[in-house]
Amino acid sequence: PMLSHDERLDVLRAVKEVTGSRPALLTVAEAATREACRLAERAAAAGADGLMVVPSTIYHTDRRETVANLRAIAAAGDLPVMIYSNRVAYRVDVTTDILEELADDARFVAVKESSDDIRRTTEILSRLGSRYDVFTGVDNLAFEALAVGAVGWVAGLVIAFPHETVAIYQLMKAGRYAEALAIYRWFRPLLDLDVSTYLVQNIKLAEALAIGSNDRVRAPRLPLDGAQRERVAAIVAQALRERPTLPQF
Repeated sequence: PMLSHDERLDVLRAVKEVTGSRPALLTVAEAATREACRLAERAAAAGADGLMVVPSTIYHTDRRETVANLRAIAAAGDLPVMIYSNRVAYRVDVTTDILEELADDARFVAVKESSDDIRRTTEILSRLGSRYDVFTGVDNLAFEALAVGAVGWVAGLVIAFPHETVAIYQLMKAGRYAEALAIYRWFRPLLDLDVSTYLVQNIKLAEALAIGSNDRVRAPRLPLDGAQRERVAAIVAQALRERPTLPQF
């Protein structure tokens, strides 16, 4: 949300240059439905394969408004939509009842479930079956969500630690839970960095330390400093020292 629409479309085009046949989604996270619809239209014209849509980020919509907002954006883009439900960060809870109401529109295909309540994943799957692909969006609930039926993980630390992230996912899909859990327990202090007001700064610093990128962030955020930076750097340093040997999968 700190990028302009033009910048987001530039990022989409850069991603499309390297994704080949793999789908590239553009995130729509706007305060006003009008701007969200316009971005959805532009994303479709620029070649996005789908959208991830966050309900209004400033005004916290009620159920009727949430449904109307999501329907309007889906219609404007006319692309497959992953609904991002994150009541903790964005205050709007896309409940199972709302998902059931939206199920009549085939453009809604998935949900990034970030309610911070693992029972929600089970509830969605129990009531709606395979109607939606349920992804977990809470890093430090990834093992639990995959264990109860989530089909994917929208991961935060995956750029800094790609092999470990993929290993957990693949091992869980193969039913090799003990091996996945061993990696997950090592990973947890890092994954906790994603569940924070400073998640962007935390993740950028983790990436800088793990893969040599940078920790630049878009204002009004500023890079971590002082005790905050020391704490995150210590977590990453310990993880790198204790990095597990991954099994074959």
